[in-house]
Amino acid sequence: MLKVMAESLPKSLQIVRDRMVVAVTSRKTISKAPLLVAVSKTKPVELILEAYAAGQRHFGENYIQELFLKAKDPKIVSECPDIRWHFIGHLQTNKCTKTAGIRNVWLFESIDTTKLASTLNASILKSDATRRLNVMLQVNTSREPNKYGFQPEAVVEAARFVTDKCPALRLTGLMTIGAVEHSVDTRPNPDFLVLKELQSQVCEQLNLPSDALDLSMGMSSDFEHAIEMGSTEVRVGSLIFGSRVYKAVANNDSSGDEKEEQPK
Repeated sequence: MLKVMAESLPKSLQIVRDRMVVAVTSRKTISKAPLLVAVSKTKPVELILEAYAAGQRHFGENYIQELFLKAKDPKIVSECPDIRWHFIGHLQTNKCTKTAGIRNVWLFESIDTTKLASTLNASILKSDATRRLNVMLQVNTSREPNKYGFQPEAVVEAARFVTDKCPALRLTGLMTIGAVEHSVDTRPNPDFLVLKELQSQVCEQLNLPSDALDLSMGMSSDFEHAIEMGSTEVRVGSLIFGSRVYKAVANNDSSGDEKEEQPK
């Protein structure tokens, strides 16, 4: 089964890339080309190697323990020297120490409280005072009680906190996981509209260039619409790797976003 999936993976990856190119042509405003993050949570190392061989470099993981194990896997270390890991799940503050030693981490997209930002900042400073970790603020744009993320009205001050109080963190953007019904039925997607407005507000209030912050929005079911609305990063998993079979995460890791069961 794994062999069949691996043989079709490069084709699936190219189909997603081609759809992204078409979506860019439908944008009403010009912004940077969107980045594709291949969401590899629960997927075996062999499929990551296959995607990497097909040119994919950015991969997303939801569970810190799974990311920790994959990042140090001998095959990935030897065959994927410039892999770039994105952490996109909920991170508990007591797991922040583990993040400092993860190889090739590119971006933490799910900073959802100032406490988490402060704890992660302290962990990075303790391990390497010269290092700066790219981070995004996760926003609960749909205001659903079962989702993590800052409420929209708290985002500007959260961005100010990270910028002013967390020297080991570099704020690079905003991320959202919108409501399922919005991703399927609603155009324009109100969650994407909220994130776009927050991008403008944060840049204005912090005196940043209007394009200083990236927008991570859009998944397998709505990434094209997200790109049309200005997303600079989409997180696509099932269209590339196939549907997932969930299982218990090793070492009792509970840092996955258990509030949010929507597949990416």
